[in-house]
Amino acid sequence: MSSPITSSTSTFRAGALYGALCGALSGLLIALPAMVEAFTGETAATSIPLALSPAFALPLLTALQRWQSPATGRFGEIAHTVNLIGLGLFGCAAFASNLVLFYFDDDVIDDALTGPTIPALIGSAAVFAVGCALFGTAMIRARVFPRIPVWGYAVVVPLFAFLTALPDSLFTSGLHVLVGGILIWLSAALWRMAQDVEHATDPTRVSV
Repeated sequence: MSSPITSSTSTFRAGALYGALCGALSGLLIALPAMVEAFTGETAATSIPLALSPAFALPLLTALQRWQSPATGRFGEIAHTVNLIGLGLFGCAAFASNLVLFYFDDDVIDDALTGPTIPALIGSAAVFAVGCALFGTAMIRARVFPRIPVWGYAVVVPLFAFLTALPDSLFTSGLHVLVGGILIWLSAALWRMAQDVEHATDPTRVSV
């Protein structure tokens, strides 16, 4: 029979591994289609994974915050909450853009993007950018995860919120690949840390 401490550690580790897997998938769903679009332009096949990628980033954010929460305190909780809300809003915008507007003619899109639609989309991107900057700052202060992807999350991802609306080009494709790489790097770091916890708490492991 496992002790409450062992059970709690196992649950914590499982959550981290699950978040890492989802984060890696999110990064791949951003980076791989972008590599294809660099040569083909946007297609129906590449739009689908890009539309779904934000949903898989949500478990990663929660797992990252749970892992670093002792070092971030209240600021980290606030940053995490704002980032989750922003990602939810931005994810909805990305879903609509890649799976709805993509199939409309330009004239129809111009007619649809009237009234409060454009301000709402800009507001969603702004909340997402602020949330990423805050959460990136929390990770920088915590010094738990590798410095390069953490700084990338704090600086590059907020810019991604606005620059992704630019016309398709090698620059936008490269930006997508960079953001996907940041998510994959953070996911890999989280995975390694969770595996280290498993080895440290394994009752059958003998120290040498």
